[in-house]
Amino acid sequence: MNTTVSPPPPELDANGLVLLKSMTLPALELWVTETLGEKKFRARQLWQWMYGRLVASFDDMTDLSKAFRTRLAEVARIDALELNDVYQATDGTRKLTWTTLNGSVIESVWIPTESRVTLCISSQVGCAMNCQFCLTARMGLRSNLTVAEIVDQVVQTRRLYEQEQHLSNVVFMGMGEPMHNIDAVIPATDILIDRLGLDFSARKVTVSTSGLVPEIQRFGIESKARLAVSLNATTDEVRDWIMPINRKYPLAVLMKALSEYPVRTNERITFEYVMLAGVNDSMEDARRLVRLVNRVPCKINLIPFNPHPGTEFRSSSPEVVREFAEYLFSKNLNVTVRTTRGDDRMAACGQLGQPGPKSPRRMDAPDRFKPVLQNGIDTASES
Repeated sequence: MNTTVSPPPPELDANGLVLLKSMTLPALELWVTETLGEKKFRARQLWQWMYGRLVASFDDMTDLSKAFRTRLAEVARIDALELNDVYQATDGTRKLTWTTLNGSVIESVWIPTESRVTLCISSQVGCAMNCQFCLTARMGLRSNLTVAEIVDQVVQTRRLYEQEQHLSNVVFMGMGEPMHNIDAVIPATDILIDRLGLDFSARKVTVSTSGLVPEIQRFGIESKARLAVSLNATTDEVRDWIMPINRKYPLAVLMKALSEYPVRTNERITFEYVMLAGVNDSMEDARRLVRLVNRVPCKINLIPFNPHPGTEFRSSSPEVVREFAEYLFSKNLNVTVRTTRGDDRMAACGQLGQPGPKSPRRMDAPDRFKPVLQNGIDTASES
Protein backbone atom coordinates (compact mmCIF):
# COMPACT_ATOMS: atom_id res chain seq x y z
CA MET A 1 0.00 0.00 0.00
CA ASN A 2 1.38 3.38 -1.01
CA THR A 3 1.07 6.07 1.69
CA THR A 4 2.10 9.70 1.56
CA VAL A 5 3.43 11.29 4.73
CA SER A 6 2.25 14.87 5.13
CA PRO A 7 4.87 17.40 6.24
CA PRO A 8 4.56 18.70 9.79
CA PRO A 9 2.67 21.97 10.28
CA PRO A 10 4.78 25.13 10.06
CA GLU A 11 6.28 26.61 13.22
CA LEU A 12 4.65 29.73 14.67
CA ASP A 13 6.03 32.65 16.63
CA ALA A 14 4.46 33.93 19.86
CA ASN A 15 2.00 36.03 17.87
CA GLY A 16 0.85 33.09 15.77
CA LEU A 17 2.74 34.15 12.64
CA VAL A 18 4.01 31.33 10.44
CA LEU A 19 7.81 31.02 10.33
CA LEU A 20 8.46 30.57 6.64
CA LYS A 21 11.97 29.21 7.19
CA SER A 22 10.52 26.32 9.18
CA MET A 23 9.28 24.65 6.00
CA THR A 24 11.02 22.60 3.35
CA LEU A 25 10.01 23.45 -0.22
CA PRO A 26 7.35 20.68 -0.44
CA ALA A 27 5.88 21.85 2.87
CA LEU A 28 5.89 25.47 1.69
CA GLU A 29 4.13 24.47 -1.54
CA LEU A 30 1.46 22.68 0.48
CA TRP A 31 0.97 25.68 2.78
CA VAL A 32 0.77 28.18 -0.09
CA THR A 33 -1.77 26.11 -2.03
CA GLU A 34 -3.95 24.71 0.76
CA THR A 35 -3.80 27.49 3.36
CA LEU A 36 -3.41 30.59 1.21
CA GLY A 37 -5.22 29.29 -1.88
CA GLU A 38 -2.43 30.38 -4.23
CA LYS A 39 -0.90 28.56 -7.19
CA LYS A 40 1.97 26.19 -6.43
CA PHE A 41 4.53 28.20 -8.39
CA ARG A 42 4.05 31.07 -5.93
CA ALA A 43 5.79 28.96 -3.29
CA ARG A 44 8.85 28.60 -5.49
CA GLN A 45 8.91 32.35 -6.08
CA LEU A 46 8.73 32.92 -2.34
CA TRP A 47 11.46 30.32 -1.79
CA GLN A 48 13.76 32.03 -4.28
CA TRP A 49 13.25 35.43 -2.64
CA MET A 50 14.10 34.05 0.82
CA TYR A 51 17.04 31.82 -0.09
CA GLY A 52 18.30 32.96 -3.48
CA ARG A 53 18.02 36.72 -2.98
CA LEU A 54 18.05 36.64 0.84
CA VAL A 55 15.40 39.35 1.23
CA ALA A 56 14.19 40.41 4.68
CA SER A 57 10.93 42.10 3.63
CA PHE A 58 7.87 41.01 1.68
CA ASP A 59 7.88 44.45 0.05
CA ASP A 60 11.09 43.47 -1.81
CA MET A 61 9.41 40.47 -3.49
CA THR A 62 8.56 42.49 -6.56
CA ASP A 63 7.25 39.71 -8.80
CA LEU A 64 4.55 38.78 -6.27
CA SER A 65 1.27 40.64 -6.44
CA LYS A 66 0.68 43.35 -3.86
CA ALA A 67 -2.34 41.45 -2.56
CA PHE A 68 -0.26 38.30 -2.02
CA ARG A 69 2.49 40.26 -0.28
CA THR A 70 -0.05 41.93 1.98
CA ARG A 71 -1.56 38.53 2.85
CA LEU A 72 1.89 37.11 3.62
CA ALA A 73 2.71 40.01 5.93
CA GLU A 74 -0.53 39.37 7.84
CA VAL A 75 0.09 35.68 8.49
CA ALA A 76 3.84 35.01 8.24
CA ARG A 77 7.31 36.31 8.94
CA ILE A 78 10.62 35.85 7.13
CA ASP A 79 13.31 36.14 9.81
CA ALA A 80 13.27 34.15 13.05
CA LEU A 81 16.34 35.68 14.74
CA GLU A 82 17.48 39.14 15.70
CA LEU A 83 21.18 39.96 15.42
CA ASN A 84 22.65 41.31 18.64
CA ASP A 85 26.38 41.76 18.21
CA VAL A 86 29.34 40.77 16.05
CA TYR A 87 32.70 40.19 17.74
CA GLN A 88 35.68 40.17 15.38
CA ALA A 89 38.85 38.27 16.26
CA THR A 90 42.28 39.33 15.10
CA ASP A 91 42.38 36.49 12.53
CA GLY A 92 39.17 37.67 10.84
CA THR A 93 36.86 35.18 12.54
CA ARG A 94 33.54 36.70 13.62
CA LYS A 95 31.29 35.53 16.40
CA LEU A 96 27.66 36.53 15.86
CA THR A 97 25.18 36.54 18.72
CA TRP A 98 21.45 36.25 18.06
CA THR A 99 18.27 36.57 20.08
CA THR A 100 15.86 33.68 19.53
CA LEU A 101 12.07 33.70 19.50
CA ASN A 102 11.94 32.92 23.23
CA GLY A 103 14.49 35.61 24.13
CA SER A 104 17.51 33.33 24.52
CA VAL A 105 20.92 34.18 23.08
CA ILE A 106 22.78 31.83 20.74
CA GLU A 107 26.06 32.11 18.87
CA SER A 108 27.34 31.36 15.37
CA VAL A 109 30.90 31.71 14.08
CA TRP A 110 31.90 32.94 10.59
CA ILE A 111 35.34 31.52 9.77
CA PRO A 112 37.02 32.85 6.61
CA THR A 113 40.09 31.36 4.94
CA GLU A 114 41.62 31.97 1.53
CA SER A 115 39.95 28.90 0.04
CA ARG A 116 36.54 28.86 1.77
CA VAL A 117 34.28 30.36 4.40
CA THR A 118 32.70 28.11 7.02
CA LEU A 119 29.80 29.02 9.28
CA CYS A 120 29.58 27.13 12.56
CA ILE A 121 25.95 27.14 13.69
CA SER A 122 24.06 26.20 16.85
CA SER A 123 21.21 23.73 17.20
CA GLN A 124 20.24 24.27 20.85
CA VAL A 125 20.43 26.88 23.59
CA GLY A 126 23.00 25.22 25.81
CA CYS A 127 23.55 21.47 25.75
CA ALA A 128 22.56 18.44 27.83
CA MET A 129 25.59 16.26 27.02
CA ASN A 130 27.87 17.67 29.78
CA CYS A 131 31.11 17.12 27.88
CA GLN A 132 33.72 18.17 30.42
CA PHE A 133 35.99 20.13 28.08
CA CYS A 134 33.24 22.30 26.52
CA LEU A 135 32.07 25.67 27.82
CA THR A 136 28.59 25.24 26.33
CA ALA A 137 28.09 22.18 28.54
CA ARG A 138 28.27 24.39 31.60
CA MET A 139 25.03 26.06 30.50
CA GLY A 140 23.01 22.86 30.67
CA LEU A 141 20.21 22.48 28.12
CA ARG A 142 17.82 25.44 28.07
CA SER A 143 15.83 24.83 24.88
CA ASN A 144 15.93 23.42 21.37
CA LEU A 145 16.16 25.73 18.40
CA THR A 146 13.39 25.60 15.81
CA VAL A 147 14.05 24.72 12.18
CA ALA A 148 13.63 28.39 11.31
CA GLU A 149 16.14 29.52 13.96
CA ILE A 150 18.72 27.02 12.70
CA VAL A 151 18.31 27.98 9.05
CA ASP A 152 18.14 31.70 9.79
CA GLN A 153 21.68 31.70 11.17
CA VAL A 154 22.85 30.79 7.67
CA VAL A 155 20.50 33.08 5.76
CA GLN A 156 21.19 36.20 7.78
CA THR A 157 24.95 35.58 7.83
CA ARG A 158 24.94 35.26 4.05
CA ARG A 159 22.91 38.44 3.88
CA LEU A 160 25.57 40.22 5.94
CA TYR A 161 28.77 38.92 4.34
CA GLU A 162 28.06 37.30 0.96
CA GLN A 163 29.33 40.36 -0.91
CA GLU A 164 32.56 40.15 1.07
CA GLN A 165 33.24 36.43 0.65
CA HIS A 166 31.09 33.46 -0.41
CA LEU A 167 29.87 31.22 2.40
CA SER A 168 30.61 27.71 1.17
CA ASN A 169 30.47 25.39 4.20
CA VAL A 170 28.14 24.95 7.17
CA VAL A 171 28.98 22.88 10.23
CA PHE A 172 26.59 22.04 13.05
CA MET A 173 29.34 22.35 15.66
CA GLY A 174 28.16 25.35 17.66
CA MET A 175 26.05 25.32 20.81
CA GLY A 176 24.12 22.12 21.43
CA GLU A 177 24.03 18.46 20.42
CA PRO A 178 22.41 18.36 16.95
CA MET A 179 21.20 14.78 17.26
CA HIS A 180 19.39 15.72 20.48
CA ASN A 181 17.28 18.07 18.31
CA ILE A 182 17.15 15.80 15.27
CA ASP A 183 13.52 16.59 14.37
CA ALA A 184 14.63 20.16 13.61
CA VAL A 185 18.14 19.43 12.34
CA ILE A 186 17.18 17.03 9.53
CA PRO A 187 14.71 19.41 7.82
CA ALA A 188 17.21 22.24 8.35
CA THR A 189 19.84 20.27 6.40
CA ASP A 190 17.26 19.62 3.67
CA ILE A 191 16.66 23.36 3.33
CA LEU A 192 20.38 24.15 3.25
CA ILE A 193 21.11 21.76 0.38
CA ASP A 194 18.00 22.43 -1.72
CA ARG A 195 19.24 23.27 -5.22
CA LEU A 196 16.52 25.87 -5.73
CA GLY A 197 17.41 27.70 -2.54
CA LEU A 198 20.61 28.04 -0.54
CA ASP A 199 22.20 25.35 -2.74
CA PHE A 200 24.97 24.11 -0.45
CA SER A 201 26.65 20.93 -1.60
CA ALA A 202 25.70 18.04 0.70
CA ARG A 203 29.44 17.43 1.05
CA LYS A 204 29.79 20.88 2.60
CA VAL A 205 27.12 20.58 5.27
CA THR A 206 28.39 18.61 8.26
CA VAL A 207 26.50 17.64 11.40
CA SER A 208 28.56 16.74 14.46
CA THR A 209 27.41 14.49 17.29
CA SER A 210 28.80 13.26 20.57
CA GLY A 211 27.45 9.80 19.79
CA LEU A 212 23.67 9.32 20.09
CA VAL A 213 23.48 5.98 18.29
CA PRO A 214 19.76 5.69 17.35
CA GLU A 215 19.78 9.25 16.03
CA ILE A 216 22.97 8.59 14.04
CA GLN A 217 21.22 5.64 12.41
CA ARG A 218 18.17 7.75 11.59
CA PHE A 219 20.33 10.60 10.28
CA GLY A 220 22.11 8.23 7.89
CA ILE A 221 18.78 7.28 6.34
CA GLU A 222 17.03 10.66 6.25
CA SER A 223 19.72 13.30 5.61
CA LYS A 224 22.20 13.78 2.78
CA ALA A 225 24.49 15.94 4.93
CA ARG A 226 27.82 14.61 6.19
CA LEU A 227 28.40 13.14 9.64
CA ALA A 228 31.10 14.02 12.14
CA VAL A 229 31.57 12.28 15.48
CA SER A 230 33.20 13.91 18.47
CA LEU A 231 35.25 10.94 19.71
CA ASN A 232 37.93 12.42 22.01
CA ALA A 233 38.93 9.21 23.80
CA THR A 234 40.05 5.70 23.02
CA THR A 235 38.86 3.92 26.19
CA ASP A 236 35.49 3.77 27.90
CA GLU A 237 37.13 4.81 31.14
CA VAL A 238 38.20 8.18 29.74
CA ARG A 239 35.17 8.74 27.52
CA ASP A 240 32.77 7.91 30.39
CA TRP A 241 34.45 10.74 32.29
CA ILE A 242 34.86 13.47 29.67
CA MET A 243 31.78 12.57 27.57
CA PRO A 244 29.07 11.06 29.83
CA ILE A 245 26.93 10.02 26.82
CA ASN A 246 29.44 7.18 26.51
CA ARG A 247 27.85 5.54 29.55
CA LYS A 248 24.70 5.04 27.47
CA TYR A 249 26.41 4.32 24.14
CA PRO A 250 29.92 2.98 24.88
CA LEU A 251 32.65 2.85 22.29
CA ALA A 252 31.87 -0.68 21.09
CA VAL A 253 28.23 0.24 20.44
CA LEU A 254 29.13 3.54 18.80
CA MET A 255 31.81 2.07 16.55
CA LYS A 256 29.57 -0.81 15.47
CA ALA A 257 26.89 1.69 14.42
CA LEU A 258 29.46 3.74 12.51
CA SER A 259 30.86 0.67 10.77
CA GLU A 260 27.31 0.05 9.48
CA TYR A 261 26.59 3.69 8.62
CA PRO A 262 25.44 4.18 4.99
CA VAL A 263 28.52 6.02 3.74
CA ARG A 264 28.09 7.21 0.17
CA THR A 265 30.71 6.90 -2.57
CA ASN A 266 33.86 8.90 -1.78
CA GLU A 267 32.36 9.97 1.55
CA ARG A 268 34.06 9.65 4.94
CA ILE A 269 32.90 10.11 8.49
CA THR A 270 34.93 12.74 10.31
CA PHE A 271 36.21 11.86 13.77
CA GLU A 272 36.89 14.95 15.86
CA TYR A 273 39.47 14.45 18.57
CA VAL A 274 40.13 17.25 21.07
CA MET A 275 43.71 16.95 22.34
CA LEU A 276 43.79 17.13 26.16
CA ALA A 277 47.20 17.12 27.82
CA GLY A 278 47.84 13.96 29.82
CA VAL A 279 44.30 12.69 29.24
CA ASN A 280 43.96 11.35 25.67
CA ASP A 281 47.20 12.30 23.90
CA SER A 282 49.59 9.43 24.61
CA MET A 283 51.06 7.28 21.89
CA GLU A 284 49.10 4.38 23.32
CA ASP A 285 45.97 6.47 22.66
CA ALA A 286 47.18 6.96 19.09
CA ARG A 287 47.61 3.20 18.65
CA ARG A 288 44.19 2.48 20.13
CA LEU A 289 42.63 5.12 17.88
CA VAL A 290 43.99 3.36 14.79
CA ARG A 291 42.41 0.11 15.96
CA LEU A 292 39.10 1.78 16.83
CA VAL A 293 38.48 3.34 13.43
CA ASN A 294 39.87 0.60 11.19
CA ARG A 295 36.41 -0.52 10.00
CA VAL A 296 35.07 2.98 9.27
CA PRO A 297 35.84 5.05 6.14
CA CYS A 298 37.01 8.14 7.94
CA LYS A 299 39.24 11.12 8.39
CA ILE A 300 40.62 12.30 11.72
CA ASN A 301 40.49 15.96 12.74
CA LEU A 302 42.79 16.64 15.70
CA ILE A 303 41.66 19.74 17.60
CA PRO A 304 43.96 21.55 20.03
CA PHE A 305 41.95 22.19 23.20
CA ASN A 306 40.78 25.80 23.51
CA PRO A 307 40.76 26.88 27.17
CA HIS A 308 37.98 28.80 28.89
CA PRO A 309 37.61 30.25 32.39
CA GLY A 310 37.43 27.61 35.10
CA THR A 311 38.48 24.63 33.03
CA GLU A 312 40.65 21.94 34.58
CA PHE A 313 42.04 20.81 31.22
CA ARG A 314 45.10 21.95 29.29
CA SER A 315 45.88 21.66 25.60
CA SER A 316 48.44 19.14 24.41
CA SER A 317 51.69 20.76 23.35
CA PRO A 318 52.28 21.36 19.61
CA GLU A 319 55.03 18.72 19.73
CA VAL A 320 52.66 16.10 21.18
CA VAL A 321 49.95 16.96 18.64
CA ARG A 322 52.47 16.69 15.81
CA GLU A 323 53.79 13.31 17.00
CA PHE A 324 50.23 12.01 17.42
CA ALA A 325 49.28 13.16 13.92
CA GLU A 326 52.43 11.72 12.35
CA TYR A 327 51.73 8.31 13.86
CA LEU A 328 48.16 8.27 12.50
CA PHE A 329 49.43 9.39 9.11
CA SER A 330 52.01 6.59 9.14
CA LYS A 331 49.10 4.14 9.46
CA ASN A 332 47.53 5.54 6.27
CA LEU A 333 44.80 7.53 8.00
CA ASN A 334 43.61 10.84 6.58
CA VAL A 335 44.62 13.30 9.32
CA THR A 336 44.31 17.06 9.73
CA VAL A 337 45.14 19.31 12.67
CA ARG A 338 42.58 22.06 13.07
CA THR A 339 44.00 25.56 13.22
CA THR A 340 42.61 27.44 16.19
CA ARG A 341 40.53 30.40 15.00
CA GLY A 342 38.85 33.17 16.96
CA ASP A 343 40.06 32.20 20.41
CA ASP A 344 40.82 35.81 21.39
CA ARG A 345 37.05 36.51 21.18
CA MET A 346 35.94 33.20 22.70
CA ALA A 347 34.84 32.03 19.25
CA ALA A 348 36.96 28.87 18.95
CA CYS A 349 35.79 25.27 19.24
CA GLY A 350 34.43 24.58 22.73
CA GLN A 351 34.30 28.25 23.76
CA LEU A 352 30.70 29.20 22.88
CA GLY A 353 28.00 30.13 25.34
CA GLN A 354 27.50 31.85 28.68
CA PRO A 355 27.15 29.56 31.72
CA GLY A 356 24.47 30.51 34.21
CA PRO A 357 24.70 30.65 37.99
CA LYS A 358 24.38 26.87 38.34
CA SER A 359 26.20 24.46 36.04
CA PRO A 360 25.69 20.71 35.63
CA ARG A 361 27.73 18.63 38.01
CA ARG A 362 31.31 18.01 36.95
CA MET A 363 32.22 14.35 36.51
CA ASP A 364 34.78 12.86 38.89
CA ALA A 365 38.06 12.19 37.11
CA PRO A 366 39.63 8.74 37.47
CA ASP A 367 42.24 8.97 40.21
CA ARG A 368 45.16 8.40 37.86
CA PHE A 369 44.28 11.53 35.85
CA LYS A 370 43.85 13.95 38.76
CA PRO A 371 47.54 14.91 38.92
CA VAL A 372 47.44 16.28 35.32
CA LEU A 373 44.38 18.48 35.89
CA GLN A 374 44.47 22.15 36.75
CA ASN A 375 42.68 23.47 39.82
CA GLY A 376 40.16 25.57 37.92
CA ILE A 377 37.17 23.50 39.05
CA ASP A 378 36.57 21.35 42.09
CA THR A 379 35.41 18.26 40.24
CA ALA A 380 33.96 16.63 43.33
CA SER A 381 31.93 19.48 44.78
CA GLU A 382 30.29 21.46 41.96
CA SER A 383 26.67 20.52 41.33
